[in-house]
Amino acid sequence: MAVVLDLLNNDRRPAAVRPRHPEKARRPDTPVQRKPDWIRVKAPGSPAYAETSRIVRQHGLVTVCEEAGCPNIGECWEKRHATFMIMGDTCTRACAFCNVRTGLPGPLDADEPQRVAESVAKLGLHHVVVTSVDRDDLKDGGAEHFARTIRAIREASPGTTVEILTPDFLRKDGALEVVVAARPDVFNHNLETVPGKYLTVRPGARYFHSLRLLQRVKELDPTIFTKSGIMVGLGEERNEVVQLMDDLRSADVDFLTIGQYLQPTKKHHEVVRFVPPEEFKGFETTAYARGFLLVSATPLTRSSHHAGEDFSRLRAARLARLAKEPAGV
Repeated sequence: MAVVLDLLNNDRRPAAVRPRHPEKARRPDTPVQRKPDWIRVKAPGSPAYAETSRIVRQHGLVTVCEEAGCPNIGECWEKRHATFMIMGDTCTRACAFCNVRTGLPGPLDADEPQRVAESVAKLGLHHVVVTSVDRDDLKDGGAEHFARTIRAIREASPGTTVEILTPDFLRKDGALEVVVAARPDVFNHNLETVPGKYLTVRPGARYFHSLRLLQRVKELDPTIFTKSGIMVGLGEERNEVVQLMDDLRSADVDFLTIGQYLQPTKKHHEVVRFVPPEEFKGFETTAYARGFLLVSATPLTRSSHHAGEDFSRLRAARLARLAKEPAGV
């Protein structure tokens, strides 16, 4: 990371003309493979898509839909569902799979929580997902900013349920407690990949720290739904994915998402394999057998894809499970 920051400190060009991924400049090129027939998405361009884009621009907000190059942006924005990315568009980490810019972020925008809340109200969202870049430069990793955003949304749209997708708050004592105290409806933190791939895929993170983070959420507030997701196609073995499922259930995680990794550029981690749909169906069956309340496993599954519908299903699954428990349990 020190090399990354030095590169950026020495680059005085405006952000708009700097290389998007200077930290990946020395990585060998890996050709971006042609996607198989089962990975096809609708091109964006409907009037509803344009209206969603207008509201996002009007409020000066960043979305992970755009920054991460999500393949589902056309479908989601047509439904006026945008996933807001707070605390800027520049991340302090350099994960090999991610298309978000890496570097030295600017100061936090104190007005951003209110602008997010206003956008949620204008879009008429019943369920909203808020994520962020990693902010290792901040004392609390951005925890209070998350909490302020949750509270602002609740004030502007009391009927809207709030899902957050957070960084790991590594070495930020007390940060998780601040976020949980704001009581999001869903707390999502993605493991991203199996532990054996962390060194090359997610080098700035720690697998067991992320697991403990999810477990701690349940200890602090058992009513909050917890959620995590991974990508496949990075060279992992099936038995590693199954072990990860067991690890998440040991941490009492409710909801698991599994999607196909898609390589953003030739400087990112290669796609080792395009996993066929029938294997995703197998992952879904195995995950439900492990005890998850909800599982979404398809090639185009992403953390916030169909999040509103999934939240309704998640609540229904919890109620159904509680109804089956013996009295007094």
